[in-house]
Amino acid sequence: MEPLDGPKALALVDAEVDVAARMAEAYDAAQRGDYPAALNIWAPLAHAGVARAQNNVGACFAEGLGVERDHALALRWLTLAAEAGDAVGTRNLAALYFKGDGIEQDHVRALDLYRAAAEAGDGPAQDMLSWMLLEEGGVSFDPVEARRWALAAAEQGVAARWWAKAAARGDADGQAMLGAAHILGAGVARDGVAALAWLLRARRAGSALAEPFLNNARAALSSEEIVEAERRAAAPASEPSP
Repeated sequence: MEPLDGPKALALVDAEVDVAARMAEAYDAAQRGDYPAALNIWAPLAHAGVARAQNNVGACFAEGLGVERDHALALRWLTLAAEAGDAVGTRNLAALYFKGDGIEQDHVRALDLYRAAAEAGDGPAQDMLSWMLLEEGGVSFDPVEARRWALAAAEQGVAARWWAKAAARGDADGQAMLGAAHILGAGVARDGVAALAWLLRARRAGSALAEPFLNNARAALSSEEIVEAERRAAAPASEPSP
């Protein structure tokens, strides 16, 4: 990717380029898997101050899509997107701090950013915020607020769906979060057996996120239900039905 410098990028926008049309063209390229082509469109728009393009460039650097993974550039572009008020950019910046990708892990900063994105109406941020608030011993344990945000995400059809897809692919943290969603009944049925099964899978796969929920999940079940959850956890994972 060869980003345009500032003056050239501003001239591009001054020439009344249809930003929406260019963004749509870039999304089409990304859906085809042609991230270099998408980045060639997003880069000048990002330099010109288009916040969603800044997010997209940052996300590509974070994930290594069409470019070499570069945590410093991911942080730079996602910070610009968040400062410009882009909710998706704010959520993606929160994820960097939550995971500690290329920067010092900071769950307090991540929580603040997820809350900002959630308040701006971003469903996945609402979902993630609800999970963080549900974690006992976490930075801001608040089950009442957690449920409020989980329900807000569920109204957008987001809660748990995101984690279900990741969980089915074997993502350990996604499995942990799906288990937490089954405890809350947010976006999926409240189901203690399913919750424990996903949490056990998550712990087995190495997710530290499952541990805070496991004792409470076990305590809510009978011995027969625990056996059933353990049986499910030993079986291959599949995406739950909506």
